[in-house]
Amino acid sequence: MDFSLKGKNALVCGSSKGIGKAIAIALSELGATVTLVARNEDKLIATKMELNTDAGQEHNILLCDFSKPAELKEIIQYHLKNYSYQILINNTGGPPAGNISDAKEEQFISAFQNHLLCNHILAMALIPGMKQSGYGRIVNVISTSVKIPIKGLGVSNTIRAAVANWSKTLSGELAPFGITVNNILPGATKTERLEEIIRNRANNLKVDAGKIEEEMLAEIPMARFAVPAEVAAAAAFLVSPAASYITGINIPVDGGRTGSL
Repeated sequence: MDFSLKGKNALVCGSSKGIGKAIAIALSELGATVTLVARNEDKLIATKMELNTDAGQEHNILLCDFSKPAELKEIIQYHLKNYSYQILINNTGGPPAGNISDAKEEQFISAFQNHLLCNHILAMALIPGMKQSGYGRIVNVISTSVKIPIKGLGVSNTIRAAVANWSKTLSGELAPFGITVNNILPGATKTERLEEIIRNRANNLKVDAGKIEEEMLAEIPMARFAVPAEVAAAAAFLVSPAASYITGINIPVDGGRTGSL
C-alpha cells in the first residue's frame, strides 16, 4: 500500500499551530514538500524548523491573511509563477463562539470570506497544476457540526455546512480528472479553539471551566479529547496514493461522539 508523498508539493493553510501544524508535520514525514500558510511569520518559521526533511525537501512559508480574499488571490497567483501543488489543505480557525441569535450580519460575511471564499480561491488557483501533474488531493478541515450543529457555535455551524456542500459539489466536478476532494470533521481536539469554546460556555453558564470539560468528555465514547496528530493522520491518508478512489465524503475524527452515520 502506497502512502508515500515523496515528490509531491502540499499547501497547508492555518499551519502555524494546532491541527494545521500537525497536518504539515505529518505530510512532511511522508515525504511531501510543504508550504506553510498563515499570518504569523515567526510561528511559521518555527513550525518550518519542525518539518521532516529526510526526503531532501526544502519547505517554504507563505504569509496570507484570509480576512482579505482579494489580497489572498493576488498573493497565490504570484506565488504560483514559481510553484505548483498536488495537495491542498484548507484549514482556517473557526468563527468566534456564540449563539446564532446574537450574531451580527458582519460575522456571517466575515466567516463566509475566511472559509468558503478563500477555500474556493485557493482551489481554483491550484487545480490547473493538479490536472497538469496528474495528481490532486484537496482536504478541507471543517467540523462535526456539518452533521449535527453544536450549541453555542451558531455562525460556525452555518458556514461549515456551506463549505461541506461546496466541497461535495466540487468533488463531482473534479472526479473525472482523478482529483479527490474530501472533508475531515474534527471533534473536540486539544487546541486553542477548544479552550475558547470551553471558556465561552463556562462564562455564559457562569460555571467553572472544569465542569464544562467534564460534560464534554462525558459525550465522547472514548472519554478523551483528540490530539492534533490524530486528526492529521486522517488527512495524511486522504492525500496519499492509497486513497485514490475516495472522494466527496465527510470523515469525523471525534472518538465516536457524532450520533449519526
